Amino acid sequence: MTVLYDFRLKVFQCVAWNLSFTKAARELNISQPAITRHIKELEAAYETKLFERTGNGISLTAAGRTLLGECDSLLEGYERMNYKMNLLNDKRVGHIRIGASLTIAQYILPELLACFCKEYPDISTELIMHNTVEIEEMLQAQKINIALVEGVSRKPELKYTPFLKDEIVAVARPGTVTEEGTLAIDRIKGYNLILREHTSGTTQFVLEALKRAGIDYSDLRVKMQMGSTEGIKSFVKHSDTIGLLSVYSVGRELLDGELEIVEFADFSIDRDFCLLQSQGDTSEINRLFHNFIVRKSAEKYGVNAYGTKQSANPK
Repeated sequence: MTVLYDFRLKVFQCVAWNLSFTKAARELNISQPAITRHIKELEAAYETKLFERTGNGISLTAAGRTLLGECDSLLEGYERMNYKMNLLNDKRVGHIRIGASLTIAQYILPELLACFCKEYPDISTELIMHNTVEIEEMLQAQKINIALVEGVSRKPELKYTPFLKDEIVAVARPGTVTEEGTLAIDRIKGYNLILREHTSGTTQFVLEALKRAGIDYSDLRVKMQMGSTEGIKSFVKHSDTIGLLSVYSVGRELLDGELEIVEFADFSIDRDFCLLQSQGDTSEINRLFHNFIVRKSAEKYGVNAYGTKQSANPK
């Protein structure tokens, strides 16, 4: 793929986003001395410092902040131009930085992303994984192009499009819950629980649903909070606790009999997985990815997916 822009601008943008020469070198897969050289060349060209170097850290100068604003717009314009010019030859060429909250990144996106890369081999992809709050902040800061998230927050600067239905289920190792049949939701207070961290979209939904049922966080016996779904599953399999997780994340364990669902009467936690874009986003490559995810979700998950009408026009 031919890229027609000054690579030094990309280097500067990466350093400015990370406020780290080391992280920028790792992201761009070039040496740290090369990063330093590019920044020095830009500073010499504009006869001004772009970063203040204090101790072990760096920060943007006023000139650096000005350049970053222009740089973000300019590089986005170059990407748009590159995509449109290649489209004239029926080629879809470009790069897309995708952000995803952890449940989606681990259990939903890998297969969909593999299909996307196969269908559009000239579009390079980059996946950034964080919790929902951090992904929203990264999109607002233009550090990613598009995102897939779970969570209850709705920021007015961002557009949320549901693409898949999810259910959060209570799971335990067999024998942990000895009561037969479905339980009244109040009975959850009597069990030790393990939850994702507070900033997790899954935990946000759990606490909101329990609050609607008249149960506050202070009523719960939360044994531990953990930042990893895999860690929670392993903990639950080796303890008398209940975990509350996406049904997509526990499919294998349910089939293998390592975990079982604890049913609560007249209570369920349903949510949407959403595609997330900046309001007014006009990027054609983002629209291509958006429509692809909607189409492939409909093909794979059927009635649990949204937007099947778009499947006839994926491009």
